[in-house]
Amino acid sequence: MKIAVIGANGRVGNRITEGLVKHGEDVTAFVRNQNHSAASQAVIKDVFDLNKDDLAGFDVVVDALGGWTPETVDVIEDGEKKLADLLEGTNIRLVVVGGAGSLYTDAAHTKTLMDGEDFPEIFVPVATAHAKALADLRKRKDLNWTYISPAADFQADGERTGKVIEAGEDFTLNRKGQSVISYADYADAFVNEVLNPTHNKERISFLQA
Repeated sequence: MKIAVIGANGRVGNRITEGLVKHGEDVTAFVRNQNHSAASQAVIKDVFDLNKDDLAGFDVVVDALGGWTPETVDVIEDGEKKLADLLEGTNIRLVVVGGAGSLYTDAAHTKTLMDGEDFPEIFVPVATAHAKALADLRKRKDLNWTYISPAADFQADGERTGKVIEAGEDFTLNRKGQSVISYADYADAFVNEVLNPTHNKERISFLQA
């Protein structure tokens, strides 16, 4: 399988790239500067400078773009839209590293995690950008996409447990009453969905058991 990882130098993108390479896949890292990922092939190009020819021939494009500051957070939404525009009308799958803030907290799917009064204010801009990216995907009629949310507590340095629960659109807790996952476990589960796709035009989520 030929796979492009956009944002392969990022903390999540790097782990996803590493996992895909370990599975023996043909992986190309798309980065803005020097490639620091496990991929031996790289394209040094900003996402907003990409064109259809850059992505032609890939089976899957992974959107691992991230931004945390006021100056960079817009890349989450705008980068997704750029990639979706390039891939719409093709057979190339777009698999997106999503956010947890848009997970639903009620059965009617009218309230989300980030609507809660105790949702940390500092995470609102990132959660909002991820939610807008998901909303854009839902509107696409001719795009094969999968949006994958992590648990609410997304731990960069958390351990790899190898025990992951797949959930759907709803905010889900494990038997310990926790919504938590490490970057390592999330990346492993993400890679599995890329290589063994079971969800198209759907949002799913992962948490540690």
